[in-house]
Amino acid sequence: MNKIFLAAALLPAVCKAFVASDVVADNSLYLKNPTAYIPSQCYTKTRDDRGGLHNPCYTCHTRSIQPNYVNDFGLQLEYALPEAALTNPWKNLFEDRRPRMAKISDDDIITYVSEDNYRKREKLLLSERLSPQAELPAAWDQNNNGRWDGYIPDCWFYFDAEGIDHAPDGHATGWIAFKYYPLPSTFWPTNGSAGNVMIRLPKPFRASSDGRENWLIYRTNLAIVEAVIQQHDVLIPPTDEKLVGTDLDLDGKLGTARRITYIWPRNNGRGIDYAGAAKGQKLAGGLYPLGTEFLHSVRYLQEKSDNSIGAAPRMKELRYMVKRTWRTYAGLEESALSDMKEKDDFPDRHDQFIGNMEQGVNNGTGWLVQGFIEDKSGALRPQSFEETVFCIGCHGGIGATTDSVFSFARKLPSTRADKGWGLQTAADLHNLPEPRVELKGAGVFYEYSYYLMYNRSGNEFRDNPEVIARFFNQDGSVKKSAMQTLHDDVSSLLLPSPERARDLNKAYRTIVEDQDFVLGRDANFAPIQTVHRELKEDEP
Repeated sequence: MNKIFLAAALLPAVCKAFVASDVVADNSLYLKNPTAYIPSQCYTKTRDDRGGLHNPCYTCHTRSIQPNYVNDFGLQLEYALPEAALTNPWKNLFEDRRPRMAKISDDDIITYVSEDNYRKREKLLLSERLSPQAELPAAWDQNNNGRWDGYIPDCWFYFDAEGIDHAPDGHATGWIAFKYYPLPSTFWPTNGSAGNVMIRLPKPFRASSDGRENWLIYRTNLAIVEAVIQQHDVLIPPTDEKLVGTDLDLDGKLGTARRITYIWPRNNGRGIDYAGAAKGQKLAGGLYPLGTEFLHSVRYLQEKSDNSIGAAPRMKELRYMVKRTWRTYAGLEESALSDMKEKDDFPDRHDQFIGNMEQGVNNGTGWLVQGFIEDKSGALRPQSFEETVFCIGCHGGIGATTDSVFSFARKLPSTRADKGWGLQTAADLHNLPEPRVELKGAGVFYEYSYYLMYNRSGNEFRDNPEVIARFFNQDGSVKKSAMQTLHDDVSSLLLPSPERARDLNKAYRTIVEDQDFVLGRDANFAPIQTVHRELKEDEP
């Protein structure tokens, strides 16, 4: 079934220090790689030279939880790719970057990643470039109407202790940062990037019933969304239910609530609802409210004065999603079954997308997706259509997501002193206990330890020697002391050494110089030997 994709995006304007030498981005609607939505990780070899098995596939392809009806756990068993994808299109995986990395000094890369390419003083760099007052580069004006019709960034990254973003004049933008457990995958900082994620609910969720902005109601609705997405009760500070106009703990009276009680569907008229002006808005377990926005900054790594590793000021990417269409359980299930039938009837037919670099791409479940990435000079620019279709591979129909999103379902628990809100930094990972997950019929496991045991490495490509050396002996057996440390402190796994961080930054910098993201954006040093260059149809 053809998927319709339209989107909106967000980012800063480019000041003189970051004006690109070539602001042109490819605005073609033709996909050089027709299967750009199939990630490079899907070409991983799952059997090593000694016959050992590795299964990184389960983190994305799994038995889904409704209202995610994809249930793509079968992809753990075979490379079910269309014919066009049997030759690995991610050619950057096979490039030897070491000679070019050697020409980049440590001082040069440290200086480069320390420069902020998003914000300069009280200016959002790309936002100014995309504003109605600016002269829009012709290559960015997809519909030739003289203005940018995508998302224009308005997050200032001035967060207070509660995670609330403020503009320089002090007004709150509505963006709220939250802390979360990174998904087991290439996206751990030890594999090249650090990041943070923000959520913003639409205006009715930020206002009292009379339409006035009300931060008590906004924080309450954020907690309600947390309960709806994670589908369990959520603790909140003592809250006067009369002030928010909703029975939050569902005890049948408006008193002082200390938790959001999750009951959905409604049972004899008793069930969860939103507060303030959002009361009565569409609500269903596992689905975000209509109009929900997410913003995700993907950053280089930076070495701190104490030799710890954190997120650098420089962004590699800025990713944006907004939920524009409400899909019911029945509609989502019908769509998933239709896609499943089409793949069965026409296994070599690849997905089709409608959209463009300016308005973005619709992921097929109601979300519009848009992104920005560095140009050759290091300034942020809109992603091309093909570069955006790449994002759909993870956010457009796999079993692991909750309403197409990873992060918020993995938010740190409300039992913490900070309730899980605030801008996530590397410091938050230190002494953070390892997450535990329950697998149906198998019990409760340490999530990251489970990933290490079944993947035997720290990323899908199995090319992270630092993680392998930290957690495995030469004979492949597990270092029990390292696993015990991981149980109590996830930073022992997630954060790289300063030397590896610098090398990862250098490797990615060469991709930026080449501007060939359509061939892959993974920061490998040498040609990766643990991925397939060619596959046979339905190869096990």
